[in-house]
Amino acid sequence: MRSTDENGQHAIDGHVGRSGHVPVMLSRVLDLLAPALERPAPVVVDANLGLGGHAEALLAAHPSLRLIGIDRDPVAIERSTERLAPYAERATLVRAVSSELSSVLAEAGCPRVDAALFDLGVSSPQLDESERGFAYSYDAPLDMRMDRDQPLTAERVVNTYSPGDLARVLRDYGEERFAARIARLIAEERSREPIVSTKRLADIVRTAIPAATRRTGGNPAKRTFQALRIEVNGELSALETALPAALDALTLGGRVVVLAYHSLEDRLAKQVLAARTKETGPPGMPVPLPEHQPRFRLVTRGAELPDEEEVTRNPRAASARLRAAERIREPVDEDRA
Repeated sequence: MRSTDENGQHAIDGHVGRSGHVPVMLSRVLDLLAPALERPAPVVVDANLGLGGHAEALLAAHPSLRLIGIDRDPVAIERSTERLAPYAERATLVRAVSSELSSVLAEAGCPRVDAALFDLGVSSPQLDESERGFAYSYDAPLDMRMDRDQPLTAERVVNTYSPGDLARVLRDYGEERFAARIARLIAEERSREPIVSTKRLADIVRTAIPAATRRTGGNPAKRTFQALRIEVNGELSALETALPAALDALTLGGRVVVLAYHSLEDRLAKQVLAARTKETGPPGMPVPLPEHQPRFRLVTRGAELPDEEEVTRNPRAASARLRAAERIREPVDEDRA
């Protein structure tokens, strides 16, 4: 399950699974991936498994499908393993970061796949446990780790980064126009006492932002919390590696679907897909050489949005943006795996 609310967190869409949760834009995801999976023994990789809502629906819709699910969070792996128990013989679930996609596929014996799904951002396993500190709506330790075995936490970022580095994180990952002001106030406050809770950080951010600005646009801490979460978990760098790797792994006719929930994710997905769907040869050539022809085509026109019914049912789904592409040519001189 993925969704985005004012905390930069994910919402859910219209299909109730065995666990009672429903994934974002499920029907559209199934429709877009179906042409790639209507072949003998297809393979799909779900690069952000979460609670396994999309995975469950895909396995149910395609009886010969093999699914490889990736998630860095052991809680997500545990819960999705339970959810997907009826399909255990066809589902391989791996605790890993999505940037490790290529090695996960190789170890699973499936270096090539027929479809790939990216459902980005924070998932229910993180949101269900308030003590993990992803939200500003309740008081909790300032953690924000998707993988709780990793050393970097939001508390460490807030209390040890220089004001300049903090401002960079807030500006680049939160698109926060008051990044420098917030960073300066954080530095002042932590000099008195370390900042260890979500409530204290949210209060500091609120104080740093001008009163007139605080009156609109939702909770003033939302961009700061998004930025810290992305920094702690290396989310954009993981996507920068994982999405090209998934495209490289796709078979002819294979498809990828990306669900993004904020502009940074969507912009990166758009750039990666656009680069793969363009000719790469010199301009003005009457007929592009084979090695310069695009290997992919876009399946969606721009970013698709959830329909009004879904948004009405779940307003947090409004931030979802979906893009899809299909492999139309193999790389020149590549031996098929």
